Amino acid sequence: MSKTKKVGITGRYGARYGSTVRKRVKKLEDEMHSHPKCPKCVTPAVVRKSVGVWYCKKCKVEFTGGAYRMETQRGIESKRIAKRKQRELEIEE
Repeated sequence: MSKTKKVGITGRYGARYGSTVRKRVKKLEDEMHSHPKCPKCVTPAVVRKSVGVWYCKKCKVEFTGGAYRMETQRGIESKRIAKRKQRELEIEE
């Protein structure tokens, strides 16, 4: 099957499953197959090994994240809260 300009990677589904579902899948798969930047060495060499496991080809670091995205909204929120708590502890000391 060939891809078209409009539907991209979801062209393989043809007319099945509905347009809204295919648009959501396209968004997820585009993010999943892009190469996000590594949090350690900041190079775009990160690939997904399996569900929730990401691997940097350059610095050979393996870390966890979301199933389809390297960072989830919940993970970003958790880092922000942890950073705030750490600052509060430093101020108290």
